[in-house]
Amino acid sequence: MALYKEIVTKAIVGKGKKYFKNSYTLETEEQPTTVLGCWVINHKFKGYKSKDRIGVDGSYDVNIWYSYDNDSKTTVVNKKIDYNDLFNVKVRSNADLSGDTDIIVRTLSQPNCSKVEIGENGVINFDIEKELGVELVGETKMKIAIEEDEEPWEELDDDVTDEVLEEIDKDVKEDYID
Repeated sequence: MALYKEIVTKAIVGKGKKYFKNSYTLETEEQPTTVLGCWVINHKFKGYKSKDRIGVDGSYDVNIWYSYDNDSKTTVVNKKIDYNDLFNVKVRSNADLSGDTDIIVRTLSQPNCSKVEIGENGVINFDIEKELGVELVGETKMKIAIEEDEEPWEELDDDVTDEVLEEIDKDVKEDYID
């Protein structure tokens, strides 16, 4: 019959991912003629615990390159976007979240501009998509089976005996170089 021991360790006790698609507007000084490009840079984020949910505060910069004055001039306009997203992360039943819990946030899909168009009065409308993953690392207990009987040590015999050593000494020729 096996005996069991309980081990307390840190492990991933909750995990989840969420897809986000948000729409934004950006006003320009000139009336845009054509949008030439849109890119997202400087994505930063940090997770925190908020009651029974996990929050992620983050920000990124959106740069939109467009032409104006009948496609004769171009410029880039940028906007910093701050966000706060909440996750309902399912936690395993034997996890203890009362103590020190680490929150690991990963970008599964970097923020990306999926749609950009020119609206009325020089306003640029654009959509940003991203996917974030959250892992909770906390204390959990594991039960492992143990054996009390230690396996016996195997005794090792040397293959070299005194007789073998004497035979080697007899066979050695001291003038082997000549």
